[in-house]
Amino acid sequence: MDRKEVLAGAKRIVIKLGTAVLMKEQGGIALSRFYSFIEGIAALMKDGKEVLLVTSGAVGLGVQKLQLDKKPKLLPMKQACAAVGQGRLMALYSDAFQALDIVTAQILLTEEDFSNRTRYLNLRSTIGELMRLRVLPIINENDTVSTAEIESGKDHEFLKVNFGDNDKLSALVASKVDADLLVILTDVDGLFTDDPRKGESAKLIPLVPSITPDIEKLASGPAAPGKMGRGGMKTKLEAAKTATQSGCAVIIAGGKVPDVIPKLFGNEEIGTLFLSQPGLTGKKRWIAFATTVKAALVVNDGAKTALKNGKASLLPAGIVEVRGQFERGDVVGIVDGGGHEFARGIANYSSDETRQISGQHSDAIDAKIEVRNYDAIVTRDNIALLETA
Repeated sequence: MDRKEVLAGAKRIVIKLGTAVLMKEQGGIALSRFYSFIEGIAALMKDGKEVLLVTSGAVGLGVQKLQLDKKPKLLPMKQACAAVGQGRLMALYSDAFQALDIVTAQILLTEEDFSNRTRYLNLRSTIGELMRLRVLPIINENDTVSTAEIESGKDHEFLKVNFGDNDKLSALVASKVDADLLVILTDVDGLFTDDPRKGESAKLIPLVPSITPDIEKLASGPAAPGKMGRGGMKTKLEAAKTATQSGCAVIIAGGKVPDVIPKLFGNEEIGTLFLSQPGLTGKKRWIAFATTVKAALVVNDGAKTALKNGKASLLPAGIVEVRGQFERGDVVGIVDGGGHEFARGIANYSSDETRQISGQHSDAIDAKIEVRNYDAIVTRDNIALLETA
């Protein structure tokens, strides 16, 4: 599919606005750009598109309201800024959209809203009802209570929280609601062959058919020092990978381009388009992308081949090592001998139980585990492959 086909076929769209495009360098909302975004989103909705908005900016507005010289580094102060700024941010959106006869709804999310499957499904139902009512959901991380801090130490060395910035949040939302397109508007004009800040040799890549290891190497890492936003190109590429593997196309484009939304949907060649891939569905999508990964199981080559063929469960005999701590029902990473994570799954046994029977035949379970669960450590119906090649 080319850009025109992707945009024309996009019926449900998630738009992510980053702090760097909402705020002025000296602080405060960039009002002309802000209202341009509002008008662009309103036009899409009037054309019959379903739109969800993921927005940053609460911390930045809090910094301005509290008259701080710069964004604070300590977590409690960041959360205080978010508490001060979130109400102001939502008021700006609500008033602006109300003037265009669009009803808005605020949704504040934390990592637990995705890791807990019951809450995950409830949230999906709520968003679906808002879509049916033609309400615009305005979504932000609940910075006042959420923390991106990850526990450290030997027992948590493989812990991965699929959350922590609004780039990843927007991808999780796009995956959750079966969106056709995710538009990430940022202060960079797309994915380049090199860091565009280093010189004019960097060229914009207009189309990425699939996110390969070579494409991932082009990410320049975290945001530049002094920037208001949290996510750099690396997090945006991670978000694009999550969304495209969920069957959603992604555009990363410059939010400071005048009238960027109508230009994008007018088929102007702006930003980088990442084509969608055959998507995981239902529970496997939640396993792969939405929930926190507690630990890892290292498997031998035979087990890896069998799992990637998609018709095998992970048996104790295929496990070489258990990394980290987990309980029955937790999601764990499945990695090869080189440490490369190629799948995730729901564990039928705890880490301690798995260590007792790893490398052995399933018959050993009865002798070593007090309450037998399954023959497999992870059954094939609860395994989500992160790659197919």
